[in-house]
Amino acid sequence: MFDAIVIRKEGDTQKAAIESLDDQALPEGDVTVNVDYSTLNYKDGLAITGKGPVVKSFPMVPGIDLAGVVEASQHQDFQPGDRVVLNGWGVGEKHWGGLAQKARLNGDWLIPLPEAFSTRNAMAIGTAGYTAMLSVLALERHGVTPDQGEVLVTGASGGVGSFAITLLAKLGYEVVASTGKVEEADYLKALGATSIIDRVELEQPGKPLARERWAGAVDSVGSHTLVNVLASTRYGGTVTSCGLAQGMDLPATVMPFILRGVTLAGIDSVMQPREVRLEAWQRLAELMPEERLDDIASEIPLSEAITTAERLMEGKVRGRVVVATR
Repeated sequence: MFDAIVIRKEGDTQKAAIESLDDQALPEGDVTVNVDYSTLNYKDGLAITGKGPVVKSFPMVPGIDLAGVVEASQHQDFQPGDRVVLNGWGVGEKHWGGLAQKARLNGDWLIPLPEAFSTRNAMAIGTAGYTAMLSVLALERHGVTPDQGEVLVTGASGGVGSFAITLLAKLGYEVVASTGKVEEADYLKALGATSIIDRVELEQPGKPLARERWAGAVDSVGSHTLVNVLASTRYGGTVTSCGLAQGMDLPATVMPFILRGVTLAGIDSVMQPREVRLEAWQRLAELMPEERLDDIASEIPLSEAITTAERLMEGKVRGRVVVATR
């Protein structure tokens, strides 16, 4: 038997609770993993609270991330005892996820966990850190270098933002953090931000073009914030888009693209091919200071995940939440 958070639906009512299940309840898959740690992401919060149409079928075990040890495998790349990590692939939405003590998965979704990381540290990073790394790789790929000027990170006190600041600072970029939690300035500067701006400077409708400032940006907010970031990005700069905390709309004009050659690079963390995932996690192993993980992540037991998901949706959680399943 193993414990799991299970989301069930009766009529129009959706409810999450911890249940004790046996292995026969697990879905199909060729690798069974004893899960050590999972996480609480924004998408998990939507699923657990029912505040967004995230879950595609019921019953569902949420959790878009997991790290653990292979218990059994029929997949050629994995053997019992291997340490593995998973991000995305619809897990926690279409296929039972990581907020459980055990998971059965398609082995193609898994990658080996780099030796540099414990399973806990892997989940301190999780999809948030992995997405931030994908964003940094995109900036590098489009030629944004530290000597070109300031790089902006929006949603800075969130998981993606916290990791983006840390990674960019480690690489020598001058990082400006935009946040609605200006009381977190000391935390953001400790991660490597050189200056802080209040998100109110960016979240209202603005002009098609503004004064050029940013050499690049990592945006997890969307809507008017992303529009204003694009409008103030310097000629030839790149902005990565990986979230929609303010909204999924983009009330923009083509002006930044056709007059300044700005690039808007979309970042998808869910369906990235294996080789990209391996590159991202290897770079994380090279760049991510272990001591920063304790600054960014807090840990809770599985028994507290449902109530913490509610706090997450109320904007009362900073950084990452690691969920210990055992």
